[in-house]
Amino acid sequence: MDVLLLLKSLILGIVEGITEFIPVSSTGHLILAGDVLRFNDEKAKVFEVFIQLGAILSVVWLYREKLSGVFRGFSTRKEDRSLVINTLIAFLPAAFAGLLLHKTIKAYLFNPLTVAGALIVGGLAILVIERMEHRAYVRSLESITMKQALGAGIAQCFALFPGVSRSGATIMGGLMIGFDRKVAVEFSFFLAIPTMFAATAYDLAKSLHLLSVADVPFFFVGFITSFFSALLVIKAFLGFVARHDFSGFAYYRIVFGLLILVFYGYRGWTF
Repeated sequence: MDVLLLLKSLILGIVEGITEFIPVSSTGHLILAGDVLRFNDEKAKVFEVFIQLGAILSVVWLYREKLSGVFRGFSTRKEDRSLVINTLIAFLPAAFAGLLLHKTIKAYLFNPLTVAGALIVGGLAILVIERMEHRAYVRSLESITMKQALGAGIAQCFALFPGVSRSGATIMGGLMIGFDRKVAVEFSFFLAIPTMFAATAYDLAKSLHLLSVADVPFFFVGFITSFFSALLVIKAFLGFVARHDFSGFAYYRIVFGLLILVFYGYRGWTF
């Protein structure tokens, strides 16, 4: 068994779990970590599908009682039906845009330079949005309207650009259309479920032929570490947003993006 590959699986699983649900771009971090670890071939792309699945299942597990109640009450409770419908409405813009632009994005935008640019621009955008005056009049998931759900879904489309951050785009979009911080974060989590499951299924269907039995231990390690690290981060993040704004994440993005430019500039952009 390749111990070095197991270690890479462990590291990448932790990176995915930590970064998936906070506004720093998990895709950007995985591109960079994969490049540094020299784990960026075709099989690495399949591996990313499995660790993303681990991360999204952590949301399903954490909100299992809420999800169970929503689906049980779908036919009888207007609030539960509204949450499901609004989540699907928010899912559709990125789903359509992703299908149309998937090949172009994968071919031309998945590299450290575009990630660095998106990290910096996204960080500046967060700072600007945080300094705007927000009227938070949506204080529960059940009170989100279809129009607001569509707005959050359109915001999620920006995250198709690697380095933007899916959670960052949806949370900032939510704040701008009147969600309070907790609702913006939780709706981002709920929206992640159909979005990431759809993306995972799509990528897995295209890459299934690359899998082999020998890969199972490495994929399993990445899946498990992603699941548990995401579980811890989600709980901590919910506590964080109750007391703080997102400016700290913005500064992190800007500094990290600049460090990437310096690092790859020194290397001569050989990637």
